[in-house]
Amino acid sequence: MSFQFPVSGFLLNAVLGTWYLVLGNITKYKGQGTKYCSLFVLCSLLYALPMQAQKVLIPMDLKQTEHLKAYGIAYWALTKNIEVDWLLNYRGGSFMIDALELVSTECRVRNVSFEEISGSMAAQIYAEIQQEDNNMDVVRLEKAPRVAVYVPPGFVPWDDAVTIALEYAEIHYDKIWEDEVMTDKLAQYDWLHLHHEDFTGQYGKFYASFSTQPWYIEQQMMHEKKAKELGFRKVAEMKKAVARKIKEFVAAGGFLFAMCSATDAFDIALAAEKTDMCDFMYDSDPPDLNAQKRLDYSKTLAFENFTIEMNPLRYEYSDIDIPPSDMVAMLNQETDYFTLFDFSAKYDPVPTMLTQNHANIIRGFLGQTTNFKKSLIKKTVTILAEKEGTEEVRYIHGNLGRGTYTWYGGHDPEDYQHAVGDPPTDLKLHKNSPGYRLILNNVLFPAAKKKQQKT
Repeated sequence: MSFQFPVSGFLLNAVLGTWYLVLGNITKYKGQGTKYCSLFVLCSLLYALPMQAQKVLIPMDLKQTEHLKAYGIAYWALTKNIEVDWLLNYRGGSFMIDALELVSTECRVRNVSFEEISGSMAAQIYAEIQQEDNNMDVVRLEKAPRVAVYVPPGFVPWDDAVTIALEYAEIHYDKIWEDEVMTDKLAQYDWLHLHHEDFTGQYGKFYASFSTQPWYIEQQMMHEKKAKELGFRKVAEMKKAVARKIKEFVAAGGFLFAMCSATDAFDIALAAEKTDMCDFMYDSDPPDLNAQKRLDYSKTLAFENFTIEMNPLRYEYSDIDIPPSDMVAMLNQETDYFTLFDFSAKYDPVPTMLTQNHANIIRGFLGQTTNFKKSLIKKTVTILAEKEGTEEVRYIHGNLGRGTYTWYGGHDPEDYQHAVGDPPTDLKLHKNSPGYRLILNNVLFPAAKKKQQKT
């Protein structure tokens, strides 16, 4: 996938306009005094030109007061048909927008730091970025992506990091579920996030801990009712069909994002298309004892050669994730960090966009799926972040057909060990979160303009 990088010409137009005004004055007046008057006008205009704001620069380095809301400004501008330049690796991945009064006003309303800069200063920034020895580039964002979140009815937005980020950044999204997916409504959207869904039909494998809780019983009844409505004998069969539809959405050009359990559960459901891995308490009949042998890894997006967890009472889906119980050191919040990879902005703009940040070392956080075992990741997948010196990969990206998918391990970047029933994360307290920035990089990614392919 390739993208178009703009070359600015507004400075040349401004200079030509200035000379036009000056020459008009010279021909209008005659005499020695007028000569000096014209020179004075010329000097004044050339002096004033750099002072006139031509662009709004939204810095994304440590000077930014509201990193997360800054993404909302960029998205809002696109909804107003105002194009945005994403300055990759320039001051933490800053945004450049035309200096319109409504842009400045919106930044002030949302408390987003911005700088009004002259045409000459903007030209200098673009020139600096385009220098071959600088690992920077410019990506033009043209159109606000249509965003959807796959969630069950009655979900609480505050239980999912992505919906928390979308709400805080004021980015509009639609909620969709099985009906919309199975009736091909996904084509209406550019970007889809998978809420912490269990596509294996095992209800999050919460049976051992929460099977007697009203919310668990209601969830199971809701899923069973929906499966019957859509003509499926089991919830697991419905979920597998939904996963295949979402895979088709990606292949057709969609952008898919998921965190925590939706990442590995999605691939497991695709691989288990021809077998039953659910035990009696999940679908009222025993599992296929040969389920592991019947997995088809050619159907998956990101993972291969994994072993599924057949113990129905263990809170794990497979060995894709290295669970906290197997990583004693990981439970030390003070030492749990992962590192973003550094990519070439000019030659690898996609992973560069997805890793834009004001920090390259990110605090770790747990989830039902916290990370991905490196040895089980397909070779075609790009690793975006990992815990150095370990098998733990935290952030990956891949392509399928004309679309892409990005998986991010963990539940909530600002809640180290989120548990069922915990209070929601208040992003007013984490408005500069590097971990949350990675989520919002993905939301803007579909807005990037693609280059015209040569024929």
